[in-house]
Amino acid sequence: MRDPMSVLIRPVVSEKTYGLMDEGTYVFVIDKNATKIDVRHAVEQAFGVKVANVNTLNRKGKTTRNRRTNTPGSRPDTKRAFVTLVEGDKIDLFEN
Repeated sequence: MRDPMSVLIRPVVSEKTYGLMDEGTYVFVIDKNATKIDVRHAVEQAFGVKVANVNTLNRKGKTTRNRRTNTPGSRPDTKRAFVTLVEGDKIDLFEN
């Protein structure tokens, strides 16, 4: 089993993910080589909750250009995981 912190890179914080958190779904940026089973074990081990479902997606990075030299570049590709927890479980991402 892989280390949970090597699988889960960071949570995604946006208005859309805040809406999903109310429904029990959390979004994480994960390692590109991580599988759904790796993500399930990592979330259960790191946060002590029971995972009901995991969906993953690969996001292609946007193309960019340098303003000064007009050379093309790109933002990095990322892989994200939508983790749905069992009814009643909750992850406290922003602890005081």
